[in-house]
Amino acid sequence: MSVPINCVRFLVSFTAALIMAAPAFAAEPLKVGKSVPQAFGFVPLDIGVRNGIFEKNGVEVEILNFGGAPRLNEALTAGSVDIGLHSGADMVLILKGMPTMAVAAMAGPPVELTILAGVGSGIEKPADLKGKKLAVSSITSLTGWLAAEFSRLEGWGPKGIELVQTGQLSASVAALAVHNIDAISIDVSTALFMERQGKGKLVVKYGDYITDFHQYVVSATNRLIAERPNAVRAFLKGWFETIGFMSANKNKAIAIAADVQHVDPDIAAETYGVMMPTFSRDGRFQPKALATLRRSFVELGLVDTEPEMAKLYSEAYLPSQ
Repeated sequence: MSVPINCVRFLVSFTAALIMAAPAFAAEPLKVGKSVPQAFGFVPLDIGVRNGIFEKNGVEVEILNFGGAPRLNEALTAGSVDIGLHSGADMVLILKGMPTMAVAAMAGPPVELTILAGVGSGIEKPADLKGKKLAVSSITSLTGWLAAEFSRLEGWGPKGIELVQTGQLSASVAALAVHNIDAISIDVSTALFMERQGKGKLVVKYGDYITDFHQYVVSATNRLIAERPNAVRAFLKGWFETIGFMSANKNKAIAIAADVQHVDPDIAAETYGVMMPTFSRDGRFQPKALATLRRSFVELGLVDTEPEMAKLYSEAYLPSQ
């Protein structure tokens, strides 16, 4: 039996009307903070957003940039940020009351952090750092611990290098320029930029010496985990898909990194080569890396005894393998 053409037209129009009237899929809004705006380790967030990878996985990411880990951690504590990208060393703050949980290991050895020697400092190689003045953001920060650990590994003891606390990177750079210090702890992209300007020499990549570590982790607030656990899962799925995208699309990744970091593409390309091997592909926490972090908490004077690390992280929200 044939169907009258008018009926066909009505059904088509009715179906189209239903489709148009149906509510659009609403992505989960997430405020995601970067402790340092221009660090390459956090650039995957920008790459994932610009290429629609997070949105495809059901989350609408708002990127919030902070001028250092303390400010991000304050925002996480206040609940004004849902997810934070910061150092594995910041996991200790959970013991101090920060209402978060580390939900993924982002990157391993601290290859993004380096020591840049100043012009005229007499430092040409790592061994020349003994007894020299090295600027770090804080004695009890990750850069402070890395410098002390490097000194210990060189056989000089944890105080074989004189650490000078300067706070902001700009203060370290200024002190280096007037020779108040001999070297600075600095990210590899900035170190390469300054080296090419003739303002210093990159002499140490901490990741060459400290191999069991989690330089960066993803943390989620306890409130987000309790109320929207699927949003945490969706974000992490998008994150690791982005790492895969960066690996398969090197030139696109470098172009975005250069824009975010405000550096020349060749510097972004060199940093890409340094960083990509250290990005985790599955987010799993490694026992040896956790052991190093646990020891660092005590050596920094942040806790009296090594904590039970299982209380500080969860792998329950990682993408299934």
